[in-house]
Amino acid sequence: MRSIWKGHIQFSLVTIPIRLYNAIDTGQTIGFNLLTKEGHHPVGYEKKDKVTGQPLRNEDIVKGYEYEPGQFVIVEQEDLNKVKLKSEKVIEIEGFVDTAEVHPTLFEAPYFIGPDGDVAAKTYGLLCATLKDSGKVGIGKVVLRDRETPVLITPHENGMLLYRLRYPSEVKNINEVPSLLEVKADKEQLKLAKTLVDSMTTHFAKIEMKDHYYDAMKSIIDAKVAGKEIVMMTEEEPKVVDIMTALKASIEAKKKPMEKAIGVVAKQKKVEAKKQKKKVG
Repeated sequence: MRSIWKGHIQFSLVTIPIRLYNAIDTGQTIGFNLLTKEGHHPVGYEKKDKVTGQPLRNEDIVKGYEYEPGQFVIVEQEDLNKVKLKSEKVIEIEGFVDTAEVHPTLFEAPYFIGPDGDVAAKTYGLLCATLKDSGKVGIGKVVLRDRETPVLITPHENGMLLYRLRYPSEVKNINEVPSLLEVKADKEQLKLAKTLVDSMTTHFAKIEMKDHYYDAMKSIIDAKVAGKEIVMMTEEEPKVVDIMTALKASIEAKKKPMEKAIGVVAKQKKVEAKKQKKKVG
């Protein structure tokens, strides 16, 4: 695995040389190339001047910041080079907090953190063990992709994960979502809904986390490559049913497999009991 960033984690006077690695496997996505309808020739991306229509080379393009409508200030690479932040090479942990304090909407991309060399591995392991033991996560900042980003450092199995975070100011207010009504839940509906939730409670590891859309698309592509007929794969849209009817039907549907399973276990116990009696006899 190739590292994408090399630097240090620092908290107080403790410094740990580390490397960051992409935690996401981009190979699990299907990408398409743009082709011309006639001839299936690759479609290129051509940068053009929006006013004159003239094609441009990379050296013809500069970065501009629009400070007023239609008014830009040009920012050269020399200007960008003058911005030297400590967070370009150091993830300085500003504090340790409970995970519950960091709202889920702030989480963005995950990265694996690894020690940079055998000497760093001991201090790295100490921080990892400390985070596990304390139940805390570290919050700091780092410059990634030309932007200073808040990050969260948390233990993960036998190592540590870094999550790129969004700034709280970037997250919109949920109250902007239309049709959010303050509805007082009906007691009977709430009781049935809780019963259904209890019957469906499980462990995350037992829930199938698989990209079925990827599998379906891959099947279509493989069939096209092999020159086979493509079989349509469609799913019916769920019908909207009265909430009480839906809750009661859901609970009944959950009860049947459980009752069947209980019946099978009871039957097995009877068989075992008969066997034990014969042995004693």
